[in-house]
Amino acid sequence: MNKNNKVLSLKYRPQNFDDLIGQKTIAETIINSIKNNKTPNAYLFTGIRGVGKTTLARIVAKALNCKKKDDNNLNQNLSKNCACETCEGISNSNHIDVLEMDAASKTGVDDVRDLIEFSKYGPTSAKYKIFIIDEVHMLSKQAFNALLKTLEEPPEYLKFIFATTEIKKIPITVVSRCQRFDLSRIKSSELFNYLKDVKQKENGLASDEALKLIVKISEGSVRDALSLLDRGLLSTTDGKEFDFKQAQKIFGYFDKSQLIELFKFIIEGNQNELLKSYRKIYDQGVDPKVFINDFLEILYYLKNIDYLKIDNSNFNLNDNEFEEIKNLSINVSSKTLILFWQFTIRTLHELDIVSNQNLSIEMFLIRLIYLVGLKEANLKLDLNDDKANLKQKESESITKNFQKDKNTINQIKNIAQQKEISSKLTDNDTKSQEKNIKINSFNDLIKVCSDYKEIKLKYELENNVNLVKFEKERLEISFNDKLDKNFVKDLSSKLIEWTSKRWIITLSKIEGRHSIKEQKKIKQKDDIIKLKNSEFFKELRKKFSDIELIDVKAIDGEKSD
Repeated sequence: MNKNNKVLSLKYRPQNFDDLIGQKTIAETIINSIKNNKTPNAYLFTGIRGVGKTTLARIVAKALNCKKKDDNNLNQNLSKNCACETCEGISNSNHIDVLEMDAASKTGVDDVRDLIEFSKYGPTSAKYKIFIIDEVHMLSKQAFNALLKTLEEPPEYLKFIFATTEIKKIPITVVSRCQRFDLSRIKSSELFNYLKDVKQKENGLASDEALKLIVKISEGSVRDALSLLDRGLLSTTDGKEFDFKQAQKIFGYFDKSQLIELFKFIIEGNQNELLKSYRKIYDQGVDPKVFINDFLEILYYLKNIDYLKIDNSNFNLNDNEFEEIKNLSINVSSKTLILFWQFTIRTLHELDIVSNQNLSIEMFLIRLIYLVGLKEANLKLDLNDDKANLKQKESESITKNFQKDKNTINQIKNIAQQKEISSKLTDNDTKSQEKNIKINSFNDLIKVCSDYKEIKLKYELENNVNLVKFEKERLEISFNDKLDKNFVKDLSSKLIEWTSKRWIITLSKIEGRHSIKEQKKIKQKDDIIKLKNSEFFKELRKKFSDIELIDVKAIDGEKSD
């Protein structure tokens, strides 16, 4: 295939360390290790898609094996015009001693065993035999275990290079045997200049505003940016320039000024204009999820506008948008913006379960208007209760009733829920006084659940609740996907029944303590480690070499230690 016919992401794929953009520090570290002959057994490159992980793996393979290599000037010998057959073979992915493997398609232990068996034979023509494994996190647990020994003590001629987008899925035992490099997102200004250079080399016509939009959409990924540029340049004919408006249309992106205008209508409570504004955005072909994510971005700017600045490295806001958001933020409180943020996140999840996402977005915007109308009542919205969504017809009456007694209401709930809670307070008041239940700690709460046979609540409290704070009639816990969706509602109801008082239960982004179950597991591990290091166990192992310590349990009420 003619090089000129390649897509831009392949045509401009870096061939040496100097070609890489945004990874200067990593390149210098690797070059120095090769110069000083202190190369690791295995490299691990991690980062988002399109920042150069696989490309860097090939460059390192060439740097290690190039026949014309001069350690004092690696880049000079690794140029695109290097006639060395080793570099050419690696660039074309067909060198016999450099094996590239996609872990997404070869995940099993048998594939790794074949690789280990193949590694027993030395390189044919190069200095090192190199295994490049892309998306290495896709390997199975058994495959990783099979790889450990070879990875730690490979033959001198063998090197591993791993690339992954999900470092957390790789066992720590593997990560610790590799020299890890975290490839960062490419800075906006650097990526913009790179795209401008590629555009000129391709003799393409594209405005700076269109290129800046590409930079924003690509989110720091060079491959994504080149693919979008390729698509944009191909869309223009007859010598026309690829401009900002055309880029918006092709990439399904809309102007932030439209979102800012839409937010003004929310604050003003102008429902008709709000829906008209959104429908204009929808008619442009914008996906509802894209709209929600961009709406979140506007909320972020409104909340943090005092800490932001416009400079060449940030293409998310232009001068006019920056000033408009700054003026608009004066009229919106931080509490309202945080409330909007939580509500928007919840709506983003709702889009996965509704058939007509467009209608869901419209109802979301309408509900925001009524939330603004209710903010004067100083009410808190329980976003974690499925029945807490306000109905349009009920909102005005709720506002009037709640404004009469601001101090007695802590959460926005619909009329049916208020009646239900009130009746529970009345019916259970006598019973709770007779019981005289006092809950002064988290352990007290678990004990009460056990005493009154509330097994489901007890299970959630012990297994899925990460406690942040426990105060008088207030419980703050970390958000946990594993929690039952009705947990907050059910626990609130029981606390009212037991104590005749309304408790405030809030979900927090703060990382709480380990759950009771997790604490027990941690203690169990500590006990095992402690016992393994004891003289008793060491003497026992001398007599029984294959002994394994699985668990430590207390006997007759004694402590495990």
